[in-house]
Formats: sequence, structure tokens, C-alpha cells
Amino acid sequence: MSNNHKRVAAVTLGCKLNYAETSAILDNLSMQGWNVSSIAEGAELIIIHTCAVTKTAEQKCRQKIRSIIRKNPDSRIAVIGCYAQLHPESLSIINGIDAILGSNDKFTVKWYNDIANDSILRPFVKVSQHGTMDAIYPGYSSSSEMNHDRTRAFLKIQDGCDYGCSYCTIPLIRGRSRSLSPEQIVERARILASSGYREIVLTGVNIGDYRYNSTGFCGLLHMLEEVDISRIRISSIEPDIIDSELISLVTQSKKIVPHFHIPLQSGSDSILKAMGRHYDTALYRSKVMQVFESISDCTIGADVIVGYPGENEEDFLRICRFIEELPLAYLHVFSCSVRPGTLLAEQIANRERLPVEPVEVAKRSRELTELGRKKEAAFNARFVGRQFMVLFEECEQTQKGVLLSSGYTRNYLRVLVESSCSLPEQTLSGTERLVLIDAVSEDLNLKGRLLS
Repeated sequence: MSNNHKRVAAVTLGCKLNYAETSAILDNLSMQGWNVSSIAEGAELIIIHTCAVTKTAEQKCRQKIRSIIRKNPDSRIAVIGCYAQLHPESLSIINGIDAILGSNDKFTVKWYNDIANDSILRPFVKVSQHGTMDAIYPGYSSSSEMNHDRTRAFLKIQDGCDYGCSYCTIPLIRGRSRSLSPEQIVERARILASSGYREIVLTGVNIGDYRYNSTGFCGLLHMLEEVDISRIRISSIEPDIIDSELISLVTQSKKIVPHFHIPLQSGSDSILKAMGRHYDTALYRSKVMQVFESISDCTIGADVIVGYPGENEEDFLRICRFIEELPLAYLHVFSCSVRPGTLLAEQIANRERLPVEPVEVAKRSRELTELGRKKEAAFNARFVGRQFMVLFEECEQTQKGVLLSSGYTRNYLRVLVESSCSLPEQTLSGTERLVLIDAVSEDLNLKGRLLS
């Protein structure tokens, strides 16, 4: 049966990399005659792109899958990505799933055609072993995304990871570190720019580890600066990869924005060592301070894992003190989740490390979250009274009948602007405008007004 006029919809859970890959998959299906639509339009095939970074992420995936199956009994369901790669057996017992495709197998268009044409037995399971994941597949925002504003695009440059942190399943799910060619990345960046996108976010598992033949991460950035795009944003980058060359490049660039997300994970050296991280607190501090002192108005965010097995009260106090001393703009706080197949899971099974009591983990998580909120409030308050160019992405009408537009500064501060315009063509979405910052809202967004 031909796939012409068949509709496909996708739901993406998890990281920016998943979103970039979903878009590339939809783009490939579109070129094969599929019509990209929404679930509400009654798509014959629904692709659910999953995450497995924590137990909570997996739980949300299961809930979403069951909800979609229940509401769309006539659609074919393909569950793909990280959860499918890690736990295909637990997915195969859910009634209504037609196919389970792992991290590499999700890019094969043939499987989706076979699912739609009922030419395979269900549930169809195709999950390659992580040791065989040598290929790398593109991921990018595209016109198939149903993204009408076209402001910020995601562009995959790298996949997999060689770091081997004791708690992390990424090497099991996505394999070893490998990179797309710079020519392929630059070509896609040019397509995104010509499609009307104003900002490109570079994504991957460990993008600072980018290397293709003699081209490293900074070399790639130099090539991307030649693309006609307003903003280039670096997503999460490991602290040990940040060096003076990268900092100098960002300082001098008119396109690479002043925003670094630098995973910390713990402020205790003993816990960092147990995690298998590639740095200690002294190195992390030196990298953050070098960025902060070299790049004007740079926003620096961090991930922190709380309740790592073996983390005692003294370790936690060290974490809090360390974070308090750093010029961080925000925190992403995660409770430690023991993932199957990791060194940490083995250590717990052998009682080499003992889990922290859940009540204590929750308490520490609340304290760190509050600390992060205080640091974010203090950082954002620095910009009241100043002017910034804001790239607007969304617009909604309030109960008062005014339009509330939201967008981001170059250093990734969310800004809200009210206007009296009520016509769709008068919205700010997709434009970059000069805004005067007036205040910080209760939810820590910046509030401002347009300047001519």
C-alpha cells in the first residue's frame, strides 16, 4: 500500500537531542510520501520518542504511551528512542504498541512503512546492541515540525559518550562518541537559516567532545560563524572541555551567545570521584570563574545530582557551600536515579555503596532547589533597568485582552512583554526587538517593554 496521504504524528519526551532527531525522522518520512500532521488530526501512525535518563522519566513515558494508546485506538503506535533501547521487554507487554525501535533503528524509514502497511508481526522489536552503534544519523529542526514561528532550531552535531560515568546509561543507550562531518553540519545550518530560523542550538550527548578528522569543536564553531544566522547557542558542555580557546572564541563572536550550561553534578570531591567525573571542584571552579570573568553578562547554569549513594550530610553541606560561592545563574536539580546496567547499580547490589534514604533525598532536593531559586533571582535582578535584544518565540492573549509575548535574550534570560495588539499579524513572535527590562516577576522571568 502506498504511503501517500497517510498521516504521521510524533510526540517527543526528553532532551533537545531527541527533538532534533524526531524532526529529522519526520523529514525523512515526509520525503517518502507521508503527511506530517498532529494526533488530533487522526494520524494513522503515532511515533512516541522516549527518554530513560531517570526512573521518573521512564514513568512519564509509560503514562504518556498508555494515554495515547487509549485515546487513539485506530492509530499504529511506534515507541522509539532511549527507553525503547534500554527496556524493550517492558514495553512489549503494553497492549497497543505496534513497534519498538531502539536508538539507531528509529532512523530506518522501512520499519515505519512496514508498520503502517501491516507487513510485520506486532509488536515488532528492533533494538541494536549498543556495542554495534558505529553509525551516526542526522538530527535537526525542519519544516515538518509544525513549528510556525521558526525562531530557534536544534542541530545535532554529535552522539554517544566515552566518559563512562558510574551512574549514566548513555553509553548503553547511544553507544560510543561519534560526530557528523562539519560539511554536513554547516550545510544543514544554512538550510535552517534560509528557512527563517534566527537561532541554532547545537545539540548532542557530549558536544564538546566533537571531533571529525582534524576538526574539533572550536574549528566547527568557526565554520558555523560563516552561516547567515543571528545566534548560535552551545547546549550543555562538560567543564573539562572548556578551555581558553573556546572562551576567547565566544568572547569575540557576534553570533555565539554568552550562555554556558556546565554540568556540576556534585560539589563534593569524594562524590565526584565516585561518580567517575573527569574533574574535581577546583577545576570546575576555575572553569566557571574563567568564563564569568572573560565573557560579559554570561549566564552560567549547572546540573546537580542530589542523594548520590554514599552522600552523607557533610558531603551535602559541601555541595551547598560550593554552589553558594559560584556565580551560577540557575540550577537544574535531579534526585539520583539508579539505572540498570551501570557501575553504580552493581556497586549497590554488592553493598559497596548504600542509597540515601528517600525522605532525606527529598529534603536535600528541596534545599538545593531553593538555593537555585535564590541565585536565579539575584542574577536576574542585575539586569533590571538595562536594554536587551529579545528574540520572541511565543504569544498568548491574557484575560485582560492584551498580548503577552515571551522570548529570550542572547544570554538566555526569559523576557515577558505586554502589548495592546490583538491581531495575529501584529504579534512579536519570530522577531528580535529591543526591550527595556523593568522588573523580575514572581516566577523569576524578566518583565519589560518595547523600545522603538
